Amino acid sequence: MSPRVYLRPEAEADIEEAAAWYDKQREGLGNEFLDEISSVFETISRNPSMYPVVHRHTHRALIHRFPFGIYYRIEEKMIMVVAVMHGSRHPKRWQKRA
Repeated sequence: MSPRVYLRPEAEADIEEAAAWYDKQREGLGNEFLDEISSVFETISRNPSMYPVVHRHTHRALIHRFPFGIYYRIEEKMIMVVAVMHGSRHPKRWQKRA
């Protein structure tokens, strides 16, 4: 059984904020962003070690269509997403959460 992906409240807020911003750019684009996020979550769940460690024990999965990274830690029985951030954001912003 694949480990479940859990999101910290900050990561949920990251996703909601980005989806709302994309929806303002073009109706439906926010949902496309959410679909991409879900797809990467499924990949992470199936193979958590697939993506590289970028800081301490935190991995980063890049999203294909959008310039975002999903930062997560592999814990005993779950995967904890600590941040979903735009690639242009300063790394210190998500590192504080890890």
